[in-house]
Amino acid sequence: MSNPISKSKLKKLAKLSIKTGVNLQKGQNLIISAPIEALPLVREVTKQAYKAGAGLVTCFYNDDKMSLLRYKYANDESFDKAPSWLFEGMAKAFDENTARLAIIGENPQLLANEDADKVGRANKALSNAGAPVRERITAFNINWNIIAYPSADWAKLVFPKESKKQAIKKLANAIFASSYADTKDPIATWEQHNKNLAKRAKWLNEQNFSALHFKAKGTDLVVGLADGHEWAGGAAEAKNGTICNANIPSEEVFTTPHAQKVDGYVSSTKPLSHQGSLIDNIKVTFKNGKIIEASASKGEEILLKVLDIDEGARRLGEVALVPHSSPISQSGILFYNTLFDENASCHIALGQCYSKCFVDNENITKAQVKQQGGNSSAIHIDWMIGSSDMDIDGITKAGEKVPVFRKGEWA
Repeated sequence: MSNPISKSKLKKLAKLSIKTGVNLQKGQNLIISAPIEALPLVREVTKQAYKAGAGLVTCFYNDDKMSLLRYKYANDESFDKAPSWLFEGMAKAFDENTARLAIIGENPQLLANEDADKVGRANKALSNAGAPVRERITAFNINWNIIAYPSADWAKLVFPKESKKQAIKKLANAIFASSYADTKDPIATWEQHNKNLAKRAKWLNEQNFSALHFKAKGTDLVVGLADGHEWAGGAAEAKNGTICNANIPSEEVFTTPHAQKVDGYVSSTKPLSHQGSLIDNIKVTFKNGKIIEASASKGEEILLKVLDIDEGARRLGEVALVPHSSPISQSGILFYNTLFDENASCHIALGQCYSKCFVDNENITKAQVKQQGGNSSAIHIDWMIGSSDMDIDGITKAGEKVPVFRKGEWA
């Protein structure tokens, strides 16, 4: 089968990732992780990285078929293990100013037919082992970026009625379009896009709301915001001084909620793909910041295991605003992938907060983050709650309500 993915657009995406996403600095090392199917993109990214002056590029590959072999042949004890040595090594690399690029593209339903208990235990072991890396990423210690590659299984899930070749082509084009990699000058396009997102974040920071009130069908939720929270969106400066775009695509502005001040109920509006499992129609109730009731029409057992990973797993670490008119939403495509679906919809994230989203965050300590309401956890899982009927009010410190969203759009 000839490759249905445009080589010129793939090159644009790779260059965009290195120049605007990671913003790799001359002499800086780079760690890549990617599904083995994404080898064409990995090679192009590597080429662009070295052309930009990279010191050393190292890639770690994962393979869906190898993952399934574990569930078929591994002994029971295997599912409580994870390669902590790998995460410790990556954390050491980040401490030495190595940049990070994650290429995603795994099958969102890979583990749909596997034992839920084993999946849950494996996820918990992986989350715990990955703490050293996650802490450095959520603190923005280094410049990092995530992009996507259209693997065959993922493409067939998104476009089930198409042939394999046509599904890959359509998903590739959807990735290029939502990442603005199909424009004449993607880097210039992102410069303007970053300005637009920064304008939204600036307005929210000027308002300095104490909480947000979300109302829609199945949702009536008040999300308190952390003391000294700061909204961010688009390009951001890492603690190493490099300005990067962590997510490509990105249509969100986001901040840190107060882990003790979330009350009400909320329903998901899109399926959540988590570590090879799909969780759909999530409904949860919060009281004093903590989820006290939770259900899902699909993947409920996985959801409940996620919520029990640690104390912080039942509390919020991020709240993000995305208009219903975002290009990804308007495409009408359900990607079954958080990188894309979260940029079609307002969303919240369970677990670890971004310590970057605080005023004067350069030297903020873990104790200060907690004191100001930031959450700590072994997970950070975004899920979508926005829709065309979503209304959001900002609540001022005086208790007044200011319209932020009406019918899914900025007010």
